[in-house]
Amino acid sequence: MTDLGPIGRLATGINGFDQIALGGLPVGRTTLVSGTTGSGKTLFAVEFLARGILQFGEPGIFVTFEEKPDDIRRNCASLGFGIADWEREGLWAFVDASAEDNADQPVVGLYDFSALVARIEYAARRIGARRVSLDSLGTIFSRFADRAIVGPEVRRIATSLAGMGVTSVITGERSREHDGISRYGVEEFVIDNVIILRNVLAQERRHRTVEIVKFRGAPHRTGEWLFTIDPRDGLVVIPLAFLAPPFAPASSVRVSSGNADLDQMCGGGFFKDAIVLLTGPIGAGKTMTALKFIATGASAGERCLAFVFDESREQLQRSAAGWGLDLETTEKSGLLRVVCEYPEVASLEDHFLRIRRAIEDFAPRRLVIDTLSSLERIVSPRALLNFMIALGALVRQHGITTLLTYAPAGERTAQVWPSVASDLSSLPDVTISLRYFERGGQVHRAVTVIQARGSAHDRSVRDATVDGDGMHIGGPVSSEER
Repeated sequence: MTDLGPIGRLATGINGFDQIALGGLPVGRTTLVSGTTGSGKTLFAVEFLARGILQFGEPGIFVTFEEKPDDIRRNCASLGFGIADWEREGLWAFVDASAEDNADQPVVGLYDFSALVARIEYAARRIGARRVSLDSLGTIFSRFADRAIVGPEVRRIATSLAGMGVTSVITGERSREHDGISRYGVEEFVIDNVIILRNVLAQERRHRTVEIVKFRGAPHRTGEWLFTIDPRDGLVVIPLAFLAPPFAPASSVRVSSGNADLDQMCGGGFFKDAIVLLTGPIGAGKTMTALKFIATGASAGERCLAFVFDESREQLQRSAAGWGLDLETTEKSGLLRVVCEYPEVASLEDHFLRIRRAIEDFAPRRLVIDTLSSLERIVSPRALLNFMIALGALVRQHGITTLLTYAPAGERTAQVWPSVASDLSSLPDVTISLRYFERGGQVHRAVTVIQARGSAHDRSVRDATVDGDGMHIGGPVSSEER
């Protein structure tokens, strides 16, 4: 009787990919991974095998048409993939097709891959392979004088691999990022599953994305998904909110912001798992409020993590000292970790990965990002929105009290909701606005709690002053002065 049930999945183990693939690659089938130079095709093929060994104990075969096995062993050592050890243990086998005789001569007449298939089949039986990666068939096809045989030969290879009972990945080249799927325009029609990796130059920076074009007979998530290549974790797909693990249970415990008056305005402080968005123009007191928030947490024995953009460690320590805070001593106590770097030193995806890794390694109870607006210099508003959604999912998962600062620019300085923040009105639990107003020929500060989810809060616009002790919140500002 024919099995008409759903197609099973084989988890790749690649960080974040199986979430968008809804469990992994369709089992027992071949997947084409197509991309331009530098998009990560070979790494995907290697990790498909390596993660299979590390996480599931499944042996694999790597068929190489271009790079030598020694080069692949050496290149993958930095990721902690001990390929040579796996070979000795019978978990990994190379089929080296990179040194064919007359490799520089075009193939004329008919050509088939019978000998290659036989070598793969022999290796599969020898180690009991569950996975096979072929990188890259385009190297051989580029030598064909008759391109019409590409389609039939690709189909023959895919059929042979399916007959071995393995799940396989074949890499292929593309000429352009957004023009066609494969070099010869036929591979995607004869292979069941197609994935595109892109390496796009935008705003003078490279951004990689992965898109599942089709899984024949199997569902998957659509659209392009950001990913980065990390020296430690390899290929990492950046998840959005609905890809994250379930949130921690909502907390009813309150923690202090570091300012008693602000706590009162927020209904008694922040909930322990709250995300707080603090907006305001330059000089309004955002960084000072963030530092007081950290100092209060550290004094209560909580681990605090701060990522500060556009300010050096020395500048931050000097500013903190002006408000009576000793960051250096707090860091030495082990309760504070501060990371100061400019946005331009890495891509947005890499910044997210560093934050995630720091959260996993340091396990903070409080987190500060100062300031999100600095990241606008390296990404589009949509990319920053995705970053903030992913960050929100991450901190909610760990139940971290999080303070995000944002400095609107130009004409938006007078607005309560800056453009990015307005798109994210549902993300923060607490939204606080700092702004300037004029009184008696002088510039004054005002503070407003726009929202405090789950709390009765002070909705008035209140006067605020800053001195060496921090921010002091006074009475309401009259409507004529706002």
